[in-house]
Amino acid sequence: MESRRITKTLEDQWMVERQVREIYDFFYSIPPNSHLELQRDKHFDYLTRGLRKLGPSFSVLDANRPWLCYWILHSIALLGESIDAKLEDDAIDFLSRCEDKDGGYGGGPGQMPHLATTYAAVNSLITLGSPKALSSINREKLYTFLLRMKDTSGGFRMHDGGEVDVRACYTAISVASILKIVDDELINGVGNYILSCQTYEGGIAGEPGSEAHGGYTFCGLAAMILINETNRLDLPRLIDWVVFRQGIEGGFQGRTNKLVDGCYSFWQGAVAFLIQRLKSIVHEQLGLSNELSTESADDSSESELSDEEEHLEGTSSHVQKTCTLGQEGQENASDPTKIADTGYDFVNRRIAMRPVFDSFYLQQYVLLCSQIDGGFRDKPGKSRDHYHTCYCLSGLSIAQYSWTNEADAPPLPKDVFGPYSQNLLEQIHPLYNVVLDRYYEARRFFPCL
Repeated sequence: MESRRITKTLEDQWMVERQVREIYDFFYSIPPNSHLELQRDKHFDYLTRGLRKLGPSFSVLDANRPWLCYWILHSIALLGESIDAKLEDDAIDFLSRCEDKDGGYGGGPGQMPHLATTYAAVNSLITLGSPKALSSINREKLYTFLLRMKDTSGGFRMHDGGEVDVRACYTAISVASILKIVDDELINGVGNYILSCQTYEGGIAGEPGSEAHGGYTFCGLAAMILINETNRLDLPRLIDWVVFRQGIEGGFQGRTNKLVDGCYSFWQGAVAFLIQRLKSIVHEQLGLSNELSTESADDSSESELSDEEEHLEGTSSHVQKTCTLGQEGQENASDPTKIADTGYDFVNRRIAMRPVFDSFYLQQYVLLCSQIDGGFRDKPGKSRDHYHTCYCLSGLSIAQYSWTNEADAPPLPKDVFGPYSQNLLEQIHPLYNVVLDRYYEARRFFPCL
């Protein structure tokens, strides 16, 4: 019999499993409540130092400077902290200099406007949240830029002459939605393009014919929710794909047969979180009754389930209120007010839900294996960086709030890994990945165009 071939990926997987096991074995051998705290002060110090000054090695990220602002500012906001007035003014001034005269934001002053850095800049300014920050965004010119990026395929280009992919669709729709400039012209054909990117596995690829990927799956699913066309996706297959991306380490992998990575705590964790609110659509696609979905959210009793429903309970959560997203997409398409309110309606829908992933195990991985002395990393053996700090904290927030049944409701102590008051983060809006309170402030600030 031919021996099993040992690949480099398999060797790396064994090494990660061994490192994670050593961390877990040590943790469970020491007294309870030891070494499981979120190191708030160290993280805040690491982040603020990065916002003030970065070393020469960061020159390779010159075209990603709004991203660095977003990763750092969003992480600080998740910790419930803020920056001083001078640093805030400096951030607003810098981002304003990244804004192109014809709309959109480049990777730095004078650089070509790009959808990715536009998303990062807008989210940074919304995270800062002051009237000065919000009023610095030229929504009229930004709308013109988004419309210019619209492609005949129905998707969007990342920049003039750039690639068309699901990431471009999400960043364009997310920015348009949160700034209340979304309309029928922008969303026309987006659903068709994203649908063409769902693969045989169930996840969503960056473009048609590519491999399903956690980042693109979040982008595709979130964009479909924001344009009210979620029901067009094959959600049962998407559920099957995402639940098997949580590895034995507790964290998520981004693709099939790849290693766990702390950043997917958000990219995949948020996909799982969003799916929890789409159960009625899943039921409809499986041909199941939606009667269970229309029970009162205050009713804690559970009905007996069929074999099919029990299987669904294990993967898609027990949402107890009918979700109409996707079913009303076409009639809402011509009403800018309704389209702009999709993100608000989605996050404020009161639903009793069960996570479709092991939220406690994910928190354990992030805190014990990704957290180091100031900042977060991909996995044991890697170095910290601002990107992983942002998305590990975002994923940690998603996991902590995954058992809550309404927006603004704090999780119970039993649902938070480690000491509650020390580890609890701010709640995020799962469609935009900004702190929920900042989203509400922006929604009040911007009128529909």
